[in-house]
Amino acid sequence: MTGSPLLHHLESLFQHYGYGVIGVIVMLESMGIPLPAETLVISAALYCATTHRLDIRWVASAAIVGAIMGDNCGYLIGKWLGYPLLERKGAHIGLTARRLQLGRFLFRRHGGIIVFVGRFIAILRVFVALLAGANHMAWPKFLLFNAMGGILWAGGYAYAAYFLGNRITRLSGPVGMAVATCGGIMLVCAIIFLRRNEARLTAEAEATAEKEMNQPGEQAEP
Repeated sequence: MTGSPLLHHLESLFQHYGYGVIGVIVMLESMGIPLPAETLVISAALYCATTHRLDIRWVASAAIVGAIMGDNCGYLIGKWLGYPLLERKGAHIGLTARRLQLGRFLFRRHGGIIVFVGRFIAILRVFVALLAGANHMAWPKFLLFNAMGGILWAGGYAYAAYFLGNRITRLSGPVGMAVATCGGIMLVCAIIFLRRNEARLTAEAEATAEKEMNQPGEQAEP
């Protein structure tokens, strides 16, 4: 990372805005604005490992606070706006009628799990709080699963990237290059796997939702 354009960009960003920029970006994404929060958290952690100009504990803390605050703001927005306005305006932020339909079904059946797991899936992370609020999920239950997901996602990603960055910088020569290359290949494979399965699982969930909604005799559990 030394001498790279990314390093200089991050250095300038953190010098001007400090840890606050991490919390704000994560918070805005959690409220429903598509932003590269995950990339920023990982990049900040790697920046800590390679330069030691930031404290990883504050990076993780800023990301955790931003995630929890943003999700709660998104929950309130979804609850105040409700489905009628989201159906009319949601497409502007990516909440299409198809996703709203899917979200309604999933939250009725697996509300808490969706809030927790959604933190780790890019397409859900942006919308999960809005959908939870629009579906009038109980706030104490939302807060519990949101906090657990936020702590594990933000803290886990930050510390994992930090320790990985530390290990790579301590290795030299061919060994260091080999570890970095293997790590990059594994990351690319993981992203491809998640994207392919995300599309498949979404299609399956939509099919199940349509089947359930075509059977008026069966009522979903709240």
